[in-house]
Amino acid sequence: MDHALVSLLAASLAFVGMHFALSHPLRAPMARKLGENGFRALYSLVALATFVWAARAFRAVGPGGIPLWNGSGDAIWALATAIMLIASILLAGSFQRNPALPDPRAAAHAALAPHGVFHVTRHPMMWSFALWAAAHILVSPTPRQIILAGAIGLLALLGAHLQDRKKESQLGDAWAGWEARTSYWPRFAGLARAGTVAWTGGIVIWLAATYGHIHANGIAAGLWRWF
Repeated sequence: MDHALVSLLAASLAFVGMHFALSHPLRAPMARKLGENGFRALYSLVALATFVWAARAFRAVGPGGIPLWNGSGDAIWALATAIMLIASILLAGSFQRNPALPDPRAAAHAALAPHGVFHVTRHPMMWSFALWAAAHILVSPTPRQIILAGAIGLLALLGAHLQDRKKESQLGDAWAGWEARTSYWPRFAGLARAGTVAWTGGIVIWLAATYGHIHANGIAAGLWRWF
């Protein structure tokens, strides 16, 4: 493994590891010392710094490397485009009365019946990141993409599982009831009940993000590949 890939692997491990460390074993003692606002500021700074490191390391590797399969065909790109639309819908809907987000109303939100994208999964934001990672590996299965996107996907899915455990201790019966009414694993048939906000917002995010991909990476993504 060359130096650039080693640097990318180190940056990706730091990105994932610091998220887990600050979200779980280090959270309580550091929040007591810094206060909630101070802890959130530190968390955001560390997350940004490790992500910038990983992004710079990703670019330093360059687009070379032997892909595990040919991801350039129209069929694979069409599948990845559909996956990204679903990811965008989940992300757009994840901000509506989400008990997983830091909010003093979290217990009240958890007491509600499933609504919107929560018909799909109780972790729509996390699954949107995991689906993003899957789509990028699907079309570009190179070593650098597998390392970085794989790290983001791992962080999202394992983070969602650990979030369940943390929320159980924070919200007690409210979260236990929410878990009983929702699913960790996505049930994509629930997209039919995701709601107008999630669908409209998701389509806007999807079109904007894939259009921006042209300018950010020089590669047409989504529908823009064919237009």
